[in-house]
Amino acid sequence: MVKLKTIVDFLDTELKIKYFEDASHNGLQVENSGNIKKVCVGVDASLEFFTLASKEDADLLICHHGLSWKDSLKRITGMNYNRLKFLIENDIALYAAHLPLDAHPELGNNIQICEKLGLRNIEQFGNYNNMLLGFTGTLPTSLNLKEFKQLVSKSIGKIVGTMDFGKTKVSSVAVVSGGAASNILEAAELGIDVFLTGEPELTAYHIAQECRINAVFAGHYSTEVFGVKAVARLLQEEFSIKAEFIDTKTPF
Repeated sequence: MVKLKTIVDFLDTELKIKYFEDASHNGLQVENSGNIKKVCVGVDASLEFFTLASKEDADLLICHHGLSWKDSLKRITGMNYNRLKFLIENDIALYAAHLPLDAHPELGNNIQICEKLGLRNIEQFGNYNNMLLGFTGTLPTSLNLKEFKQLVSKSIGKIVGTMDFGKTKVSSVAVVSGGAASNILEAAELGIDVFLTGEPELTAYHIAQECRINAVFAGHYSTEVFGVKAVARLLQEEFSIKAEFIDTKTPF
């Protein structure tokens, strides 16, 4: 058993929570009675995630997309009420890490995607509010675009869309997980061969077309499972506590 405060203080420090300007209220969002025996991690703070984690006797949930965003909890009604009610009645705490868990140089979604793709010569990339959230790198050997897509499908997740306007042979890759299609212009300006993110946007299509860059979209959910999984492993090592990933996979 570990005290909730001990885990929260550890994660706040490790993830550098206070240094990120974020729409998400990162850190502890819902408290419990204070004793943690089991942690479950997931991507989204949904009732489905809460229910599945409760069946695993979780005391603490850690997610990428939390409950509290800007003014999202102004009114505790409807969906907000149902979610909070479930956590409180089951004495389950909730911790959220959004941008901190994208940008982290070891635990983050983006660095782990780079590792799974086997990228080398890693450099920071992906400006958001004067913070760099993603990374660029080069493939060990150049691949034709079809081969690169196969690599993404195998190592990251099912591709939900592509924009094939660049080179047919690719070497350099820029990665920003989730909903980061707007970073495609930054990638194009750097001369990157292919930009990888989670979900497409209409404006990104025209940028890709006019800047002659490829884009691959591997799903918002699928590109953001890696950070919380890494946190689960870290907590197991640090505190010898049970921690597991709950998959509530979406098609997007």
